[in-house]
Amino acid sequence: MSNVSRLSQASNSPGANSPLQLLVLSNGHGEDMIAVRILQELQRQSNPPEIFALPLVGEGRAYEQLDIPFIGSVHTMPSGGFIYMDGRQLARDVRGGLLQLTLSQIKAIRRWVSSQKKLGNKRAILAVGDIVPLLFATFSGANYAFVGTAKSEYYVRDEAGLLPRKSKGARWENFSGSVYHPWERWLMSRRRCKAVFPRDALTTETLKQWPIRAFNLGNPMMDGLEPTFSRQKFYSADTQEQETVRPFVVTLLPGSRAPEAYANWETIMIAVSALMTSFQQRGSLFHTSGTVVFLGAIAPGLDCNILSKSVQSQGWRREATSPLSISDTNLLTFKQKNAYLLLTQKAYNDCLHLGDLAIAMAGTATEQFIGLGKPAIAIPGNGPQYNPAFAEAQSRLLGSSLILVEQPAEVAKMVQSLFKDPDNLQIIAENGVLRMGKPGAALRIAECLQEQLG
Repeated sequence: MSNVSRLSQASNSPGANSPLQLLVLSNGHGEDMIAVRILQELQRQSNPPEIFALPLVGEGRAYEQLDIPFIGSVHTMPSGGFIYMDGRQLARDVRGGLLQLTLSQIKAIRRWVSSQKKLGNKRAILAVGDIVPLLFATFSGANYAFVGTAKSEYYVRDEAGLLPRKSKGARWENFSGSVYHPWERWLMSRRRCKAVFPRDALTTETLKQWPIRAFNLGNPMMDGLEPTFSRQKFYSADTQEQETVRPFVVTLLPGSRAPEAYANWETIMIAVSALMTSFQQRGSLFHTSGTVVFLGAIAPGLDCNILSKSVQSQGWRREATSPLSISDTNLLTFKQKNAYLLLTQKAYNDCLHLGDLAIAMAGTATEQFIGLGKPAIAIPGNGPQYNPAFAEAQSRLLGSSLILVEQPAEVAKMVQSLFKDPDNLQIIAENGVLRMGKPGAALRIAECLQEQLG
C-alpha cells in the first residue's frame, strides 16, 4: 500500500480527526480545584481536548464549573479523604464502602479507555494528586500525565540540605534520595507517562535525576487569587502616608470542613483575644492609627451564625459600618474598642491580599496566603485535617513563612516578635514565592499538556 493510500485510509478511520479524549482523575477537593484550573486553560486552547472526569474522593463539586461528564460513580467517605487520617477513620471509610467504590472506579476507567480505543480516538489521562490517581493512570493502558500536589522535597530538605528531624521514622520519607519513593518514580518514568508537573523547582530538579519527564511550571494553587480591588488604588501615590493610617489586618483561616472548622474557630478566637490584650498593653507596633482588623475568610459551606455567636461571646458587638471596603453584601462586622472583626464568605481573595498576617488552621488557604509572601502563625488542632502531624509537616513544606505555636495564647508574643524584624519579613516574603511559585501555572501546564499529549 502506498503512503498516499495509508494517509487516505487513516483520515477516513473513526476518530482520525477527532480531538484528544482526556480523562481527569483527582483525589480530593483541593486536587479537584487544581484540575479545574488546568482544564479551564485547556478549554481555551485551540483544538482543545474533549474532557471527562472521575473524582476519586468526594463528589467533585468543583467540576460543576466546567459542565463535563463523569465516567463513574462518586461518593463522599466519612474521613473526607485526608492523608493524615488514623486507623479508626480508615476503618470507617472501609465500612462506608471504600473498597467497593475503588473497584467500581477502576472498572469505569478501564471501560472508558476501552470504549475510546474501539472508536479509534486518541486518549490520555491526567492524574492530579498523589499515588492513587497516578497508579490508576499507569495501569489504564493510555498515555498519561501527572500533577503531583501531595509531595514536595521541601518536606524533607531545603536548598541547604536535609532538614533535622526528631522522629526515627522520618528517615523513611527520604530513604531513596527523594520524597517520592522508588515505586512512585517507577510509575512516573514509564514510557506512557508523557509529563510530570511537581509542585516546585526543588522537587522538579530532584526528579530529573531519574528518567522522568519533569517540568517546572509552577503551582496552580496560586492561580485565580486576584483581588477585587486595584493594588494601585489600595496603595495610593503617597504609600508611606497610607501605611501610617491604614489598619493592621489579621486574616483568620479556620479551614473549610465542618465540624472541625467550628472547633478551630473557637481556638482562633482565643488567639484573637490574647492579641487584643497585647496591643492594648504595648500599643501598636505597626501603624499610628492603632486600628486592628481581624478578617475571617469563611468557607461558603460553614454556618456564619455559629461563628457569630462565638464572636459575640468574646465581647464583640455588631457594627453597621466596616473599616475595609469588602465586596460582600452579607459581610458581618463586629467591633470591640478600636478593633474590628469581619466575617465574609464571598471575598476570599481579598482576605488573602488585605492581610498582613494570618492566624491559620487550614490546608490550602494557609499555603496560598504564604505564597503571596506573607507570614502565618498556625495552631495545631484536633483534626482530622489540621492536627499536630499535618501542621508539623506543613511547617516543613512552607519553611520560615509558617510559625507553629502550641497554644493560641502564644500567638500574641509571636506577632510582637515577628514585626520587630523587617529583615526577617523580607526573607519570609521571598521564601513564600519560592515555595509556592508565581501565578500562571495552570496555563503553562495546559500548553505543555497540549504539546506532550498531542
